[in-house]
Amino acid sequence: MFNTFRKEIDFAGKKIVLETGKIARQATGSVVASMGDTSVLCTVVAAKNIKEGQDFFPLSVHYQEKFYAAGRIPGGFFKREAKPSDNETLASRLIDRPIRPLFPEEFLNEVQIVCTCMSHDGEHSPDIVAMIGASAALCISGIPFMGPIGGCRVGYKNGQYLINPSISEMEGSVLDLVVAGTQEGVLMVESEAKELAEDVMLGAVMAGWNAFQPVIKGIIELAEQAAKEPWDVAGKDPAIVALSEKIKAKYGAQFAEAYKEKVKQDRYAKVGAVKDAAIEEFATEEIGKDKVSAICHALEAEVVRGQILDTGSRIDGRTTSDIRPIVCEVGILPRVHGSALFTRGETQAVVVTTLGTGQDEQIIDAITGEYRENFMLHYNFPPYSVGECGRMGAPGRREIGHGKLAWRAIHPMLPTGEDFPYTLRVVSEITESNGSSSMATVCGTSLSLMDAGVPLEKPVAGIAMGLIKEDAKFAVLSDILGDEDHLGDMDFKVAGTKDGITALQMDIKITSITEEIMKIALKQAQDGRMHILGEMSKALSQSRGEISQHAPQMAVLNIPTDKIREVIGTGGKVIREIIEKTGTKIDIDDDGTIKIAAVDGNAIDMAIEIIKGITDEP
Repeated sequence: MFNTFRKEIDFAGKKIVLETGKIARQATGSVVASMGDTSVLCTVVAAKNIKEGQDFFPLSVHYQEKFYAAGRIPGGFFKREAKPSDNETLASRLIDRPIRPLFPEEFLNEVQIVCTCMSHDGEHSPDIVAMIGASAALCISGIPFMGPIGGCRVGYKNGQYLINPSISEMEGSVLDLVVAGTQEGVLMVESEAKELAEDVMLGAVMAGWNAFQPVIKGIIELAEQAAKEPWDVAGKDPAIVALSEKIKAKYGAQFAEAYKEKVKQDRYAKVGAVKDAAIEEFATEEIGKDKVSAICHALEAEVVRGQILDTGSRIDGRTTSDIRPIVCEVGILPRVHGSALFTRGETQAVVVTTLGTGQDEQIIDAITGEYRENFMLHYNFPPYSVGECGRMGAPGRREIGHGKLAWRAIHPMLPTGEDFPYTLRVVSEITESNGSSSMATVCGTSLSLMDAGVPLEKPVAGIAMGLIKEDAKFAVLSDILGDEDHLGDMDFKVAGTKDGITALQMDIKITSITEEIMKIALKQAQDGRMHILGEMSKALSQSRGEISQHAPQMAVLNIPTDKIREVIGTGGKVIREIIEKTGTKIDIDDDGTIKIAAVDGNAIDMAIEIIKGITDEP
């Protein structure tokens, strides 16, 4: 009944198994990827036809975790998986980013990839397994795909790289890095680090890339056995090619002139006017407005990229290494616990910190178990930030991803719960955007936390790097604009302190980049980071010595564990009475640690005296 194919691959000392032909046979491509007892079903479905009038590639990736995978029942009233968790959203993005650049430009059929974690052993991370499984499913599907890709997690402990480590092996690691790419080079990096040097980070990227080469080879061997007939992809329409030449001859110089405008909104108006004129002249029933607009977009990219490569001058007149003007302010909102305004060119973030108690911690229900998080960073990108009307509602994938990147950048510099027993929530409101709003969030978060009196080890700054590459010529750009991100080949974000990197994220829009380019980008990013930290220090160079008068004060009391029951009382009666009488918030841990919080210090003193009286403790 089943015509199954199976491939076992030695992946840095562990075995990954790819199997196809048994499950989800009606999908265009289907692979079950397993490492240890972690198994992910990866399916790919492609529409047979392109929707009429469609001029973009509709790819969607959905990673989902089923609680049955770890023998658990979901929490909540409905007891079933609902909307994607942040972790599922981030894993979906992790898979999407390295595969998206590898589809041919002419292929516009809708493609949907679904990766379902169906078994989880608590030791092998399903995100890497899912990425490899999705790559294999694409390669056997017959869909035009310039893969395969591989992926690998890399840790760093005691001066040694950990390649494809298990979850337990990652304990104590000062690096959590995921790298993905092809046989030719690297396509994607996502990481959090504890102030690691540029050469250590680059070494980790290349170590991971080398480690997953056997995986790529194994996927190719599986495809040689099990791949379906390849789909035909239509080449470029000669009529479109001819029309492109006409539009370039007529409007190329006008686009170049429009892109000399340094103010974003004025530039968009001039570029839009040129595009409208081209559409008015060349759009016909056979070649509609959408196709003419796509030709204009390609011409814009050619103009901007050519100018940078030929002259070294960018859209706003900067050189490739210049940083836009920066203004930093703190304490801008009177009643919040900490606030900062970070402005870099036409990108701006208002970042607010709120201090809370243990009762404010986020409870996360994951397949690995329930746990609490005492640092939350939420990034909001309202449409007015780019001068547009748009959707308002729940945060999208981009907002969740940018918030998590900033979280990773700041997290290594936070004090321990023992040193600063507060729950921290940071909200970044992007009020203007023209490139690198996530790195503005990093800078604003650092300032806002220090303004709130949170004792950060060191300030953290971030910068986004870009790349323009044509054949052997390339230019690395510091502090990229939105247009340079949109029309360029790389988005390389680096955050860290004066002593090292705390987060690194890289996305490549071409098939891969080399170690040489990454090395240049890291050095240029280091120089830019030092400049930004210097500008930030003009507003605030270290954390304030005390928290805001509007923030809750905190006291920590330790009692013997055998006294916990007396303080809580039957059904929580005693602790409720203390809270009502004193107006405090009280958290009691299993080890006898009691955290007491209130805006009024006298209320805390009163609660401490009552608890001491109950426990007979001095």
